Amino acid sequence: MINFSIFKSLIAVINHFNNEEICKKTLAEVRWGDDVVCPHCGKHHCTKRADGRFRCNACKHNFSCLTGTMFENTKLPLQKWFVAMYLMSSHKKGVSSCQIMRDCEVTQKTAWFILQKIRDNMGQSDIKALMGTVEMDEMYLGGREANKHQDKHVEGTQGRSTKTKTPIFGMQQRNGNVVAIKVENTQGATLMPIVEQFVESGTTTYTDEATIYNKLTENGYIHQFVNHSQREYVRASDIHTNSIEGFWAHFKRVIFSTYHMVSKDYLQRYIDEQVYRWNTRKESASYRFEDMFKRAAKSFDYTDVLALSSVVSIEHFREYRVMYYNLWKSTHCA
Repeated sequence: MINFSIFKSLIAVINHFNNEEICKKTLAEVRWGDDVVCPHCGKHHCTKRADGRFRCNACKHNFSCLTGTMFENTKLPLQKWFVAMYLMSSHKKGVSSCQIMRDCEVTQKTAWFILQKIRDNMGQSDIKALMGTVEMDEMYLGGREANKHQDKHVEGTQGRSTKTKTPIFGMQQRNGNVVAIKVENTQGATLMPIVEQFVESGTTTYTDEATIYNKLTENGYIHQFVNHSQREYVRASDIHTNSIEGFWAHFKRVIFSTYHMVSKDYLQRYIDEQVYRWNTRKESASYRFEDMFKRAAKSFDYTDVLALSSVVSIEHFREYRVMYYNLWKSTHCA
């Protein structure tokens, strides 16, 4: 089995994956180990053909190590995929499709599609609940009136208005992971089901003074808050929302400096990317690169990228994550 700790730089990735045979061999090792599993029927004891493909003795299907993965039917060399995966997982502020276009010598459209597939593998999971102390806050992306022509200014967009801005709700376990979701609005009726899904009952929650959090106590949570409108940012040395606001600051820097503009339809994917990067911030680049390999063994095509791009409600978010987890589990736990 390959030791991914050797991939400490992009040079190491390019030097190791210098031909298609090594790329496919590594992918097969990460996916199956020593026992190849048929992606069609899930049976073991498949035989290798002379052309490098495999044949299942049970269902008689022929397949390769790419079958059932995000690389299936790709016309690009796997080396370019692996380089994009490494760049995506190692750069703290992400990488744009234009940069992948130049680095991997592909078209911008192809680079965009590669990055969307990789972002799908960075999806958030609700398998583990947030607990202990959890900070909650919302942010609003877009709608910078100062950057618009005077004739296009929209009145009443200050504060929590969603006329020209997209709201995002975030929760961070103190010294732990972040969960962030694009939402339709920031009303209590919209946010409370999200809190109940991701945060363990009885958890201590810290928020600002917004009235949307008033029902936290009624729903079984310990609620403390700071009054930002009165310039109160820390109370009793540990009651604050600085951790989740630190994530928002990082997220905004990524959007404004790397991607410049993100459409509402694909916003959740960019949120997932930054949540993944934030939650693995203490891990090495080689660890994230290995994790990308393990997450990549699932089927996904262009129509899926378009169909699953818009997560507009908590119900859609749940369906999206359940489908992702089931696909990942069926591939890795067969």
